[in-house]
Amino acid sequence: MTHAHPHIPHQQDDAGQAEILDLDTEVLAEHIASITAWLPLETGPRQIVDLGSGTGAGTFALLDRFPEAHVIAVDASPGHLQRLRKKACAQDADDRVRTVQADLDAADWPDLGTPDLVWASASMHHMADPDHVLRNVRDMLAPGGLFAVVELAGFPRFLPENAPEDRPGLEDRCHAATEHFHAEQMPHRGADWGPMLVAAGFTIEGERTVAVNIEGSRSEAIGRYALATLRRIRDTAAEALPAEDLAALDRLLDTDSPHSILRRDDLLVRTERTVWAARLS
Repeated sequence: MTHAHPHIPHQQDDAGQAEILDLDTEVLAEHIASITAWLPLETGPRQIVDLGSGTGAGTFALLDRFPEAHVIAVDASPGHLQRLRKKACAQDADDRVRTVQADLDAADWPDLGTPDLVWASASMHHMADPDHVLRNVRDMLAPGGLFAVVELAGFPRFLPENAPEDRPGLEDRCHAATEHFHAEQMPHRGADWGPMLVAAGFTIEGERTVAVNIEGSRSEAIGRYALATLRRIRDTAAEALPAEDLAALDRLLDTDSPHSILRRDDLLVRTERTVWAARLS
């Protein structure tokens, strides 16, 4: 899903978010695949809806996992959907993917058919009215269909706790500085979706938390992922950070600096993904 960030032009924000989504796909591909493999499905779904598809991380993981399936990718951002379509063409999968631009907070949704599986990864916490979304999913799911909600535990962490050397613990303070913004703008971030799914008429078939801990030496993409993510965090945290922390963060984000995060060889990716798999009661 796309939500414009204050103080950032929409197109710039859209492009920045797309970059992070693409890197998220590249760096965390194994973990996304492990979640699709875990889903409690007796038979492979033929019709899948990916709600808040972004640039297609879930869409393509689901196409790989279920070779007979077709996916409708739904997102508010035309830029994200354009990127997704280009990827589908590049992978000769364009005949298995349909994109639909829609605001999932709108009262009326477009016709998305009767899917066997609805997938919502890192999108439910963006919804202004999650109960409205849950009701719509309940109404469109095929009998016996599955609804998979996947959420990240916030932005990933990349730096060791004692880094950077001149301001140890900087990353933790940056994340703390964004909490007020996220609490106001995304009150459902970090929510336990199990009770909400049950209240909407679903039965929880399974819940799983996947710990992510990837060493940066495995991929130079992790450096780019860290850079893009911390740039985005800076936009929100800047006003709340002390001057010394902001200066240290800017040194990390300066790709020409000897202190650039791209020059570090000690990066990690640390986060968690939780998935709830639910059927209609």
